[in-house]
Amino acid sequence: MTEQDQLAQLCERLGAPPAQAATMAAQLLKRAAQLAVERGGTREAALARLLELVTKGRAGEVPADFAPPPARPPSAG
Repeated sequence: MTEQDQLAQLCERLGAPPAQAATMAAQLLKRAAQLAVERGGTREAALARLLELVTKGRAGEVPADFAPPPARPPSAG
């Protein structure tokens, strides 16, 4: 079983339909590689961080060291 297959299974266990889980797995692997290049870490460490964000987000949690974007003020209208 490939790494992408394993990630797809994880995404399915988190509630994604099979086709969406496969897409999510591919995106996670691609972004992990990008982060490793951008930040100089390993792909594995970047993937672990992304998986932490996915699993905590699925549970409705925000990691303490994750800074969400600032809220936009409501539009006048």
